[in-house]
Amino acid sequence: MKRILTLLLLLTGALQGFSQAQPPATQTYNFSVQEAVDYAITHKDSVVNAGLDVKSADYRVKEIIGQGFPQIDGTASFQDYLKIPTTLLPGEFFGAPAGTFIPVKFGVKYQSNLGVNASQLLFDPSYIIGLQGRKTYKELYTRSYTRAKIEVIANVTKAYYQVLVSNEQIKLLDANIAQLKQQLDQTSAQNKQGFVEKIDVDRISVQYNNLVTTRENTIRLLALNYQLLKFQIGMPIQYNLTLKDGLSDIKLDENAGEVIADTAFYKKRIEYGLFETNLKLSQFDLKRMKAQFLPTLKANVAYTFSYQNNSFKDLYSSSFPSSYIGLTLNVPIFSGGQRSNRVKQSEITVQKNINSLNSLKNGLALQADQAKIIYFNSLQSLNNQKRNQELAQEVLRVSKIKYQQGVGSSIEVTQAQTALENADNSYIQSLYDALVSRVDLDKAYGRIE
Repeated sequence: MKRILTLLLLLTGALQGFSQAQPPATQTYNFSVQEAVDYAITHKDSVVNAGLDVKSADYRVKEIIGQGFPQIDGTASFQDYLKIPTTLLPGEFFGAPAGTFIPVKFGVKYQSNLGVNASQLLFDPSYIIGLQGRKTYKELYTRSYTRAKIEVIANVTKAYYQVLVSNEQIKLLDANIAQLKQQLDQTSAQNKQGFVEKIDVDRISVQYNNLVTTRENTIRLLALNYQLLKFQIGMPIQYNLTLKDGLSDIKLDENAGEVIADTAFYKKRIEYGLFETNLKLSQFDLKRMKAQFLPTLKANVAYTFSYQNNSFKDLYSSSFPSSYIGLTLNVPIFSGGQRSNRVKQSEITVQKNINSLNSLKNGLALQADQAKIIYFNSLQSLNNQKRNQELAQEVLRVSKIKYQQGVGSSIEVTQAQTALENADNSYIQSLYDALVSRVDLDKAYGRIE
């Protein structure tokens, strides 16, 4: 029994120590839009991986440069000839009759070689072109990193706006629920006094219950929108996140789509920069293919220690060194047309990239015009839905007065309440569409960096 108690005490202490060593499971953050974007840039996997690609490109560039440095290798070998090779020598060398051969064993049982080889590239056109293109190669991954950031900025901003719009929707639902609750209480009291029928109370009750259910559903969607925002910024789902900014902090400028006529605005788009970089790389590759027709020159140096002995313990007692220096010239002569065909393939790749770049200009211009039109339409719809919302509120107010004065029906009030709810829903959708189209507009004109 004492052993069991001792074991339980030890386990309890170990668990307490483990729990104390663990960091808190949740953390709380309060972010503005910009702070959410900044967090995403340092935590979102797509941006982090793109940054790692930039570092990898740095090492690749260093690898290319290193090909022009001296290449030094050490070699070591050991042979134990279980049977020493035999060579047949003409018999007349030893006074034997002509046409006969005498078997002679050359060499010793144990042999070993230790050496150092070094080579230095003196001339290689492909290497020179590789050095010329190293900045362009690095530029490709730097621009890919920028593209990843732009995508994350746009996604985070949209997700942030979605949360704000959901909060606004809940505020409108709360106002409608409070209004309906007051109306329901008044109608119920009038019904008890015999001034209105039970069916009037039931109509309002149905609307009230539906509105409460809609609010509960919206609350659950709001929680999901928060999780989506945390996912977009690379934050663990279990962390707590609140928002600093409100809808009043976001300015929907009606002149945002008015861009000064600039036929070269597409150059601000990262997609165009990436296509440009790919074109440059394909042009460098074409030069490299053409350089394969030129000779290459390399210097070689070697120093070797040879050890030979029939006794293993005396193998390294004496050495027989040898060394040499030399040049290796490689002159391409004929390859069955392989080099020429590779050049033609590279020329086709360059031409395809030029065609794609020209097509991209038109595509980006079309995308910008489309984004501008959608933004203007979204603003117009938002303003229209805002007016409809105000009108629906006024219609509901008048319908209530008429009903209270006995010159209107409960059906009119119910219909006015339904119209207000529909106007609120249309306003919320138009608000979100306008916010998202503004992000798409800034992205289309290369304003997100």
